[in-house]
Amino acid sequence: MRRSLALDAFAGAVAAFLVLPILAIVPVAFSAGSFVRLPPLAWSLRWWAAFRADPAWLHALLTSLEVAALGGLLAVLTGTAAALGLARLPARARLLATGLFVGPLVAPVIVLAVGLYALARSFGLVGSIAGLVLAHAMLAVPYVALTVGVSLAALDPRLALAASGLGAAPWRIFRTITLPLILPGIAGGAVFAAVTSFDEVVLAIFLSGPAVKTLPVLIWEQVRVEFTPLVTVAATVMIVLAILGAVLGRLLGGERAQ
Repeated sequence: MRRSLALDAFAGAVAAFLVLPILAIVPVAFSAGSFVRLPPLAWSLRWWAAFRADPAWLHALLTSLEVAALGGLLAVLTGTAAALGLARLPARARLLATGLFVGPLVAPVIVLAVGLYALARSFGLVGSIAGLVLAHAMLAVPYVALTVGVSLAALDPRLALAASGLGAAPWRIFRTITLPLILPGIAGGAVFAAVTSFDEVVLAIFLSGPAVKTLPVLIWEQVRVEFTPLVTVAATVMIVLAILGAVLGRLLGGERAQ
């Protein structure tokens, strides 16, 4: 009993250590002062009004949403196809190919950013939505491939064999059996892909331009000049959107699993 209570207390302390620094941003976003102070001396929606009235912040938010949606969609399509292909490989070849797919997760992001910048510059994609979408999709594909791969590993292969024995074509088997059963993994991968794309800053700094900036890039630029509660408003918006995406992915995945 004491060991269980000690373990629960330790888990709660670790959770607080991870979450409290993030949640501390939210009260500052409602501060009436001109400087970051926790707790705020007075409460106000002053900085939320400033965020809504500034076209630069709104444009950066819309750009981030657009890049996250398009990059997440591309990552879901590519990662799902990759997971289906990996599942058909022999064990040794699948292990090697999986290692190649998780390369973007292992390699330092700054190394990827330098390489992608040189590649995107040669194709004229620096400072464009297309360049950011491709880069963020590349970073998110491993998450989708891994989550969908877990769903495929739990899939009973006898279901597809039974459907094939009854005369179903491969596409019909995939559409009516495989796809519904792996949708929880696809939903989880989509959430990971969208959140990864939405809050990524290193690649975005290298590939953004004067007319195309994501919200994390604008936050970084503002922090370097002046750290005001306006930055915490943008950070709070990112936190809320990330939580909503996680909840939506959980709901979709849970419903499809049931």
